Amino acid sequence: MSQQGYVAAPPYSQSQPGIGRFGPPNSSIHYGHYGDPNSSYSTPQPGVSKSAVPFGSPPPVGPPPPGAHQFSQTSFQNGSGTPGQQPHRFQGPPPPSNTGPSYPPYSQQSQTAFPNTASASSTAQLADQFSSMQINSYVSCSGPATAPSSCVSPGNPAAFQGPRLPSPTQQQMGLPPGAQLPPPPANSVNGLCAQPALPPVARQGGIPGPVPPNPSLQQLPGQPPGPGYHPQQANYGPQMAASQLSYPGAFPGGPAQLSGPQQKKLDPDSIPSPIQVIENDKAARGGQVYATNTRGQVPPLVTTNCVIQDQGHASPRYIRCTSYCFPVTSDMAKQARIPLAAVIQPFAAVPPNETPLYLVNHGETGPIRCNRCKAYMCPFMQFIEGGRRYQCAFCNCINDVPPFFFQHLDHMGRRIDHYERPELSLGSYEYVATSDYCRDKKPPNPPAFIFMIDVSYRNIKSGLVKLICDELKTLLDKLPREEQEESSAIRVGFVTYNKVLHFFNVKSSLAQPQMMVVTDVAEVFVPLLDGFLVDFEESRSVVTNLLDQIPELFADTNESETIFAPVIQAGMEALKAAERAGRLFIFHSSLPTAEAPGKLKNRDDKKLLNTDKEKTLFQPQGNYEALAKNCVANGCCVNLFLFPNQYVDVASMGLVTMYTGGTLYKYNNFQLDADSPQFLSDLRKDVQKKMGFDATMRVRTSTGFRATDFFGAIYMNNTTDVEMAAVDCDKAVTVEFKHDDKLNEDTGALIQCAVLYTSMSGQRRIRIHNIGLNCSSQLADVYRTCETDALINFFAKSAFKAILSQPLKAVRDILMNQTAHMLACYKKNCASPAAVSQLILPDTMKVLPVYMNCLLKSCVLVGRPEIPTDERAFHRQLVMAMGVADTQLFFYPLLLPLHSLDLKSDAVPAAVRCSEERLSEGGAFLLANGLSMFLWLGASVSPELIQGLFNVPSFAHISTEATSLPDLNNPFSKKLKHILEQIQSQKPHTMKLMVVKQREQPEMLFRQFLVEDKGIYGGASYVDFLVCIHKEISQLLS
Repeated sequence: MSQQGYVAAPPYSQSQPGIGRFGPPNSSIHYGHYGDPNSSYSTPQPGVSKSAVPFGSPPPVGPPPPGAHQFSQTSFQNGSGTPGQQPHRFQGPPPPSNTGPSYPPYSQQSQTAFPNTASASSTAQLADQFSSMQINSYVSCSGPATAPSSCVSPGNPAAFQGPRLPSPTQQQMGLPPGAQLPPPPANSVNGLCAQPALPPVARQGGIPGPVPPNPSLQQLPGQPPGPGYHPQQANYGPQMAASQLSYPGAFPGGPAQLSGPQQKKLDPDSIPSPIQVIENDKAARGGQVYATNTRGQVPPLVTTNCVIQDQGHASPRYIRCTSYCFPVTSDMAKQARIPLAAVIQPFAAVPPNETPLYLVNHGETGPIRCNRCKAYMCPFMQFIEGGRRYQCAFCNCINDVPPFFFQHLDHMGRRIDHYERPELSLGSYEYVATSDYCRDKKPPNPPAFIFMIDVSYRNIKSGLVKLICDELKTLLDKLPREEQEESSAIRVGFVTYNKVLHFFNVKSSLAQPQMMVVTDVAEVFVPLLDGFLVDFEESRSVVTNLLDQIPELFADTNESETIFAPVIQAGMEALKAAERAGRLFIFHSSLPTAEAPGKLKNRDDKKLLNTDKEKTLFQPQGNYEALAKNCVANGCCVNLFLFPNQYVDVASMGLVTMYTGGTLYKYNNFQLDADSPQFLSDLRKDVQKKMGFDATMRVRTSTGFRATDFFGAIYMNNTTDVEMAAVDCDKAVTVEFKHDDKLNEDTGALIQCAVLYTSMSGQRRIRIHNIGLNCSSQLADVYRTCETDALINFFAKSAFKAILSQPLKAVRDILMNQTAHMLACYKKNCASPAAVSQLILPDTMKVLPVYMNCLLKSCVLVGRPEIPTDERAFHRQLVMAMGVADTQLFFYPLLLPLHSLDLKSDAVPAAVRCSEERLSEGGAFLLANGLSMFLWLGASVSPELIQGLFNVPSFAHISTEATSLPDLNNPFSKKLKHILEQIQSQKPHTMKLMVVKQREQPEMLFRQFLVEDKGIYGGASYVDFLVCIHKEISQLLS
């Protein structure tokens, strides 16, 4: 049958309530077989049952039966080994078994019944099933479509070491009929599921063998339950009904621990590893050329470096899909509950070794489009009647080919000039637009950048204003321009403000800049047109003069109140008057409390956390939505650099930035010496970004489905047009599709994304991206072509949009519910029959649970008094605009062991899993998630490493104040600097480095990024979450 995923059917010996011991020695055992991963798959013939070993029977003796394969060492790929090597184990005790307060109960009403399952009442019987859930070891199993590998149904301490059978699609041993034991009593405290006691599986050449006693598992009385966990009182919530979901290590509460002896824990090396999945893909596809010449092919992961060659479908840099095969009917889609979506990053940066987009110019006639649906000419169009007409691939309308575009067809029915025209042979290209595509039918002016600086008391005294002015003197020479241009066509203007606005005339003919003050902030007007927006080259001396004068001009200010909305209004009015699109760069530091439109009050109320009103914290105050709408209508993009030292209401202040396609940067408690490198790096990157202005995006689809929902830093005026005042290389829009008819397996599902925009030189263009997906009536095909990274991008954005209107608890429930539904549908419809106690994950989704758990634990979805509301609103806003690569790193950070750097090669050391047990006292680790970067140093890290990095003799001498490493002339320091630059270069935000020493206070901050462990603000560990999701799946299927 279909390709198979992760399988686990371990023995679960029930621990009695409150006692951490294992059950009686004669408790039921599942025997496990391994199949040879290299053998070809043989699906069992109909009517032939899989062999089951009866209980108590001795292992068969004698030679293996014909057809049995010897087990090969490469099969167990789930630890941290590389292909072809025996995986090495990371030493260290398993994490403590802490069970936290329970996850808020499911609301049964909001739950859609799972198709073809028993009634809801029967699901209640599964409440206690957790206790009898079996989970011990997961190994990837895949069917004909993917690389074969074996499945484990792990054994008991006395493992079965008999003959091995040829591996079918999935090999599992279950209980023979009738041998099922009644489920033991639930091990629960106040309705909580205690962590099942599970023996780790020791491997002997890949075969489950006896488990060696682990001395580190015996916990001494009075000791904390494991490395780094402080003993805490368990705060169990009210008693819960049996059918409710217990989410171990829960939201609202924090890490808690069960009394009684420590229980043995599931071996973390035996559950699906994101690092292993990433490394396997790099090994299989890294460094190769990926040609986009086949409909519905699954691209390499975002973490894999390869060269992409456009051969008719858009590069995955521009479009990634949650599945590359859509189900043919909406009923199938509802059954699987896999969101059908595309993450579109229309201006994604392409590396120098890939071809930039071709620009097609048809002169006055403009782009060729279908008469009926207005789709643009692309490789999917079918030419007929000798090339005189073409059939639209999107709506099937027959169109005439314009005479200038006519060309004969070859014997295959393909145009002779197929490869000479980008719009016929490539997935992505651009058209020059005609005046019909311009505002008021006239070509646009080049864009403008307006720099707007808050000159209130604090910014002057901190040195920030001088820093900005000094930087702009050199930065304005680097304004972005088209490849072929000598200099940038972008105009620049300058405004300063506190309670009033100061506009500057920097006309090139002036000897000195002139300042004009606008005090009427309720009705902002622009006091000058000529001389406000200038060409920097022409006005260089006046502008430089101004930038020298600004810090002195306001040196004696004692004005501490600021305005904010009128600043945006003024910038927008200036662009509107000059008939230009453009960007405002606003440098602001406090809550705008001065009497003016957009005045904000502090509404940060911790009492709202975990109530139905918590969502109001994310909703904007005042008239910022109307202001954002006006900005978009006038092509005014707002970039905001915030320097707060207390609450500034990011949810309101950042709203205009988000709707207009701008970027928000935030530097808490900004200090000149420590934070200016990060800020200046962000500013330089931002000013120099390649981008499009005054953009409108439309997504067209072939018949049978359509785009229904759009998620991103965007504004929607109607249901089809995505409007963006600007769109840069880092911004992505996630589009969800729904069926409105049956799809066709032969023609597939086609998507065309068109972005109309103004280029940096002021040319109106249309950027086109086309992609074709397959369609299938087999659910297995849909699962086989899923991409977990794109799914998580979709779930994060849809959840972060939903929290504006729904309680956070409901949003978390929906995510949990949907994950369980997707995996239950796979087990029910695509996997070979298996016991209820087996957790089976599709190969393409085997790390979905770990990523989903990271999303559920993110600070946006976890309301805790310790997490500032502004921080949550900031993260929410950033994620809404992220592409797939950025969400992947944000939710599952990169953790590199630096002590194992190979100084002789250019290679970066292989990453390790984000868990405390991967850290070692003698190690140094680098952690990065796209916003933060930590250098963690173990207490006994080698003095050579310390000397090489910090130029100090010992661990005690290292200063944790440093935010960058000293420039040292030694191989180790140079290598690390190179790695830091490499990680940094691929991410939009500059990450400030924080040095963390083991067992010192700041380590708590670092620990919250070890996402496989229990969250320090609540949230389950990966292992606990798997147990939980398995319980949910079993409930859905029972």
